[in-house]
Amino acid sequence: MLEWFQSLFPSLDSGANTFLMIGIGVGAMLFVYGAFDALSPANPAARRYSRGGIAGRRNTFDAGILYNPEVDPKGLMKALMPGDRKSRSKLKRQLMNAGIIGEGTIMRFFMWRIVLALLFPAILILVIFARQSSFIWVPAPVEWFVDSLTRMMVFQLLTLLAGVGFFAPTLWLKAKVDARILEISQSFPNALDLIQISVEAGMGFDAAMTRVSNEMVHSAPALSQEFRIVQLETSAGGSREKALLDMADRTTVDEVASFANVVVQSMQFGTSISDALTIYANEMRVTRELNAQEKANKLPVKMSAVLSALMLPAMILLIVGPVAIRWMNTFG
Repeated sequence: MLEWFQSLFPSLDSGANTFLMIGIGVGAMLFVYGAFDALSPANPAARRYSRGGIAGRRNTFDAGILYNPEVDPKGLMKALMPGDRKSRSKLKRQLMNAGIIGEGTIMRFFMWRIVLALLFPAILILVIFARQSSFIWVPAPVEWFVDSLTRMMVFQLLTLLAGVGFFAPTLWLKAKVDARILEISQSFPNALDLIQISVEAGMGFDAAMTRVSNEMVHSAPALSQEFRIVQLETSAGGSREKALLDMADRTTVDEVASFANVVVQSMQFGTSISDALTIYANEMRVTRELNAQEKANKLPVKMSAVLSALMLPAMILLIVGPVAIRWMNTFG
């Protein structure tokens, strides 16, 4: 193994080779520890619990939509996942906001981070190995790039690629959360109108949400998924009020939070849900119209800086240019 690394990086000294061998040894120890933990016999109590009816009912309602309570990591996952439950809860909420729910989502997210952090440097090492090998064809730009690398540049690139691979899933998750919030905020007024019409036509509130979720599965998949989660939690025996408030927490959209509060208050005080939805729909239309007018009124102020930056140089040339030309002709 040492001779292979020396042939791969001929410019590395013995200290660098020792550092690489230590890294390989630590990785091998972690792999062996995880393999022994995975092959160890399971707890008999947990085995009996999995054979019971509770797990069967959970699998009936789960189907990748309902999520299970968070548990502490065990075995090799202790070294890969944060041990602080607060950090895992924060990440779990971000995954829920992105629409990624189910059992083991946090573990899969950290596994992807580790895999990408190891994959990107491995690709660079394979490219360098392919350049030094005479049996693999490498494009001329890649050959020039590899030949220009020094020992320090190789270590810097490996560190940079590992950091990019480790933090790329976090940036992707943030972008997915923002895109999902925008999608829900844009499609929720149409969904509210459909629910209001269905309730006024005589359908129950649960049946109306189910019908709207089925109708909007292609036009608004994120909102349709949230409505299905509410209905599944209610069918599983949960409280309708809690399911609606959980939906508001998952979406982090103000309109959805107000909708949940309106429905919960209407159910608590026994008022008509149809009247409450009608009043809230009218208020939401007025609010959206006011927001549109506010954005339209801000537009001239935002455009003034751009117009000044683009038009002011041209105006200066038109005004000062003839004077400068006449001055140069007179005194030149």
